[in-house]
Amino acid sequence: MISWTEQGEERSVPWRSVLGAPPPVRVLVADDRMKADTAYHLACEGTALLWRGDFQNARQLLRAMARRCRPAAPDATFHRFRQAQGQRARTLGMLLIPYDEGHVIPLGRAPDVREACEQVYGRAAGPAVGQLRELLGLIGAYEWRKKGVEVPALKGRIFPHYGVFSPIRGEYVDLVARAPLPGTRLAFDVGTGTGVLAAVLARRGVERVVGTDLDPRAVACARDNLARLGLTGRAEVVEADLFPPGRSPLVVCNPPWLPAKPSSPLDQAVYDPGGRMLRAFLDGLGDHLEPTGEGWLVLSDLAEHLGLRSRADLMAAFDGAGLRVADRLDTRPRHRRAADRTDPLSAARAAEVTSLWRLHR
Repeated sequence: MISWTEQGEERSVPWRSVLGAPPPVRVLVADDRMKADTAYHLACEGTALLWRGDFQNARQLLRAMARRCRPAAPDATFHRFRQAQGQRARTLGMLLIPYDEGHVIPLGRAPDVREACEQVYGRAAGPAVGQLRELLGLIGAYEWRKKGVEVPALKGRIFPHYGVFSPIRGEYVDLVARAPLPGTRLAFDVGTGTGVLAAVLARRGVERVVGTDLDPRAVACARDNLARLGLTGRAEVVEADLFPPGRSPLVVCNPPWLPAKPSSPLDQAVYDPGGRMLRAFLDGLGDHLEPTGEGWLVLSDLAEHLGLRSRADLMAAFDGAGLRVADRLDTRPRHRRAADRTDPLSAARAAEVTSLWRLHR
């Protein structure tokens, strides 16, 4: 619950945050008269602002507050960069909006967000309060889900659900699309996410693909995408922690690339605390490969350029799991951030290489 005083009355309603943000303790009511400097300083001090003005003015205020947030220094380390990101998220998360029953926003010029909210929050039971920043992210994800992401390797589109990592970085998909298949009878796609790699394998002729994911949102998303692509008969998705039962001639995994702690559920596709998923995949791979089978590990070396993991660490993890490298396919990233000189991590991103490691027992 979140509580505040308004017009001399104590009020309290359920707090809404799919990202797991805690409800603010101090809340002031604000409207169109609120100045950006005042809003920013209050937010930095931990005072949230419950908006009662025009919705579009709230969006403008949020952008003005974002401009006042101090970016990480150009030469910032990865950890300082993450600290700056975290502080920015906390500050901007202090601008709140009310919801009436049915996910209706009772503000002037507010958009109709009922369908977008229901996809993420479920059916609304009554009034609530949440972060404007989270809502805007939810609306953006809803638009992505409606129009989809073009995947050239599929000659089709993938439709990411909220909270499931979108395949906008196509270079890793292209690696899976061109690596030589060790066979076409069966493949496992561990941590399938949107199901994009499972779909690529099925389109390449693999007769049966089993994708797994621990996140129910990803399982639903992958099943939806495989159905849209007409691949339900050849590819299935099960909720599982890493591997499905049995062995396969091909096991594919694209784990989170950075061994660091996620700051929200949405970060879990990028950040893997201590590299736990990577190590669990490598350590369990041998037990799920057929005797002549092959494991494909799709991994960026960005962590190496950021000093979070060394190449020697990765090679030691292969050795410790009883795996040998049969081959490696490399590609350079094509996303815009790789060429953004204003990004504090630009040097690491410019040097980044994404690899598909072909691993044998």
